[in-house]
Amino acid sequence: MPKVAVYDMTGAKTGEIELNDSVFGVEINEAVVHQAVVMQLASQRHGTHATKTRAMVRGGGRKPWKQKGTGRARAGSIRSPLWVGGGVAFGPHPRSYKFSMPRKVRRLAIKSALTAKVNDGGLLVVEDINFAVPKTKDVVKFLGNFEASDNKALIITVDQNDNVVKSSRNIPGVKAINTMGLNVFDLLHHDKVLVTKDAIAKIEEVLA
Repeated sequence: MPKVAVYDMTGAKTGEIELNDSVFGVEINEAVVHQAVVMQLASQRHGTHATKTRAMVRGGGRKPWKQKGTGRARAGSIRSPLWVGGGVAFGPHPRSYKFSMPRKVRRLAIKSALTAKVNDGGLLVVEDINFAVPKTKDVVKFLGNFEASDNKALIITVDQNDNVVKSSRNIPGVKAINTMGLNVFDLLHHDKVLVTKDAIAKIEEVLA
């Protein structure tokens, strides 16, 4: 089982913790991780793009000229896709880009991302992360204790902690989530992942 150090909020080492091999020590599957990131980004797309077909464009109800005898090509409407100002033949229409992955595959992707963080030393376990009041300065000081002020940092708590979320949301590159919101993109996007011991236990309980 991989072992990582445990720190308090001042950055002082207080001990070690053994991580579950089945969650933090799996064989990294890059293909599954990539698919999970694509799925997550696709679900964020609004898909509101739209163009008008010839049926939607205003006008064009009258035949512009008679069918025969003019020497010109026959035309039934000035709103044909061939005409300037006409409809668009095969343009985009509102749609959803969402797609899903099997639960086991999604979990494998998260396990792979967590394992990668452990391997590169980007996962830091903290006894507890909490602030008395929402204050950005406290988070800046906290991250400084772990030399993470200049990095993109992800803070993970076991439950929703409003003080942690509000204190960190004004800092560029810093994000606070709970274990329910754990996702592959955030794990890969942030250089440092600071997670509480309780959150580690919850993650292992769900994913093991």
